[in-house]
Amino acid sequence: MADIKPFLCCRPQAYLASEVAALPYDVFNREEAAAEIARHPRSFLRIDRPWAVMPEGVDEYCEQVYGKAAELFSADLQAGVFIEEDEEHYFVYRLIKDKHVQTGIVSCIAVNDYENGTLKQHENTQSAKLEDRICHINVLRAHTGPIFVAYRSQEVLEAATEQVINTERPLYDFRANDGVHHTIWRVDDKSIENVISECFARLESLYIVDGHHRASAAVRIGKKEGGKAGNFLIIAFPTHQLKVLDYNRVVSDTNGLNKSELLESIASSFSVEKTGTDPIRPTQRGDFSMYFDGEWYRLSINESLRPNDPVSGLDVSLLHDLLLEPILGIDNPRTSKRINYVGGARGLEELKGLADAFRSEFTPLGGVSFVLYPCSLDELFAVADRGQLMPPKSTWFEPKPRSGLFIHRI
Repeated sequence: MADIKPFLCCRPQAYLASEVAALPYDVFNREEAAAEIARHPRSFLRIDRPWAVMPEGVDEYCEQVYGKAAELFSADLQAGVFIEEDEEHYFVYRLIKDKHVQTGIVSCIAVNDYENGTLKQHENTQSAKLEDRICHINVLRAHTGPIFVAYRSQEVLEAATEQVINTERPLYDFRANDGVHHTIWRVDDKSIENVISECFARLESLYIVDGHHRASAAVRIGKKEGGKAGNFLIIAFPTHQLKVLDYNRVVSDTNGLNKSELLESIASSFSVEKTGTDPIRPTQRGDFSMYFDGEWYRLSINESLRPNDPVSGLDVSLLHDLLLEPILGIDNPRTSKRINYVGGARGLEELKGLADAFRSEFTPLGGVSFVLYPCSLDELFAVADRGQLMPPKSTWFEPKPRSGLFIHRI
C-alpha cells in the first residue's frame, strides 16, 4: 500500500515558470551549468548547483556553496518569484518530446514507504553525491525536485489524470529550449483527488527510476526529523509511457595498456570488431560500442559468461566485471575519479570528444568510451523486486521532469 498524499506546494509565478524550470542538477557539468544560468538568470539550476556561479577554486562540497544556495532561494522567496499554496493538492504534469507523451502525478510519499520497500530502489548511490543532497535539503529546508517514479499502469488512475487535463486550466504551459513541452495542472476536484489517493493505496510497489540520491537524502533527514520532513516529493508515471535510454561510460585512460594489449585483453571475454571512424550504437542486449584512439569497435559478450542473476547478469554489470575492473582498473565505480557517466541523450559525438579530451603526453591514446544497450524496465523491476541494487548510473530516462516547479518546504 503506497502512502501517497497531496501537499502544500511552493511554486513559481506562472509568468516565470519557463525561466525558473531547470533540468536536474546532475545532467550538467560545471561549465554547462554556468552557461545555462547565464542564458536563464532565474533558472533554479543556480540554487540546485550554486557551485557553477561561484569563483574558480571553490570546493564543490564546501559550506560556502550550500550557503549560496540558501541565500539565492531566500532572495527568490522575498522577491516573490515563488508563491505558496494555502491548501494541499496533487498536480498533473505532462511532458511531450517529439511524439513521445508521458503524464505523471506529483505528490508526496511517506518516508516509511521507502523504508518498508513499497517505494523500491534499484541503483546504488555514490557517497559524495548523497552527502551533497543531504546538505542541500538541510540548508534549504525543502525538497526541490520530485523523485522520478514508475508505477504499473492502472486504467482508473490514468483516466483520472485525463479528466483533470480535460476539465482544468493549466497552471503552466511552456516549451523549453530543448523542445520538451511542459504542461501542469492542479487537481482542484476533491472527488478526483480521492480517486488518486485510493488508486495509489492499492499499489503494492512503486519504483524509483531517477533521483536515488535525492530520495535517499530525503529519507535520511525524514527519519531523523519526522513531521513535514517525513514526506518527500515524487512524480509518478505509468510504466508504458516511459522511455529508457542508454547510460554510458568514459574512462580517462587505458590503465597503462597499449592499443594491442587492451584489445587482446578485451577479446578474452568479448568478440571484438573494428568498425571504423563512424559512431555506432549497440543493437541488442549483450552488445557494446567502444571508442578510443580515433576508432570505433563493436564488442559482443560471450553469452556463456552471463550469470543467471538479475544484477550480475545485466550488461552494465558484465561490462564492469569483465572489462572495467579487471582490465581498466575501475575497482569501485561509486568512488573512482577515472570514470565518467554520460546519459544517452547527449549523443555519440560527445562520447568521442570526451575520450579524445583525455589525450596528453601521459595518456597518448586518450580515454575509452563505452556505449551500452539500454536496460529494460523488466530488468529494472526484476532487480528492485528482489531487493537488489544495480550498479550506479545504470539507467537514463527521457524526457526528464524539471526542478524548481514544485517545492515541498519542510
